[in-house]
Amino acid sequence: MKLDKREVDIRLVSRQFEEQGGEPELTEVMSLGTLEVTDEGFAVEYEESEATGFEGCVTRLECFGDKKVVMSRTGSVTSNMVIELGEKHHCIYGTQYGNFEVGVEAQKIAVKMDENGGTLAFSYVVDVNSSLVGVFEIDVEVRLR
Repeated sequence: MKLDKREVDIRLVSRQFEEQGGEPELTEVMSLGTLEVTDEGFAVEYEESEATGFEGCVTRLECFGDKKVVMSRTGSVTSNMVIELGEKHHCIYGTQYGNFEVGVEAQKIAVKMDENGGTLAFSYVVDVNSSLVGVFEIDVEVRLR
């Protein structure tokens, strides 16, 4: 059952830990975006802002049940990260300073979403050459406009 994209308000809270048990760097963003039902789950899309450091980008979070989230960015930088329980993926992460190949391993994925909105929470570990870059926790709340 595919629906057209619906306009939504998005609240995204991101916590980045540079070491296990350390103090997180917290970012909270409110944005307008879209929600669509896909063949395998849901997709949320929104424009990044200066607050996230990715101004000029569109981010898409595509959920495949409680097993996998694909986070992709297009625009001033491009990246595509696959966050999947039980799997480590090597992904390209784009920044203003260039692209990096990173290892991404999911710790948690929880989706409580339907065609009217809901929540998505996921956490993952990022490494470069097996050295820890950080642990990331993302909480997304989606509400119809």
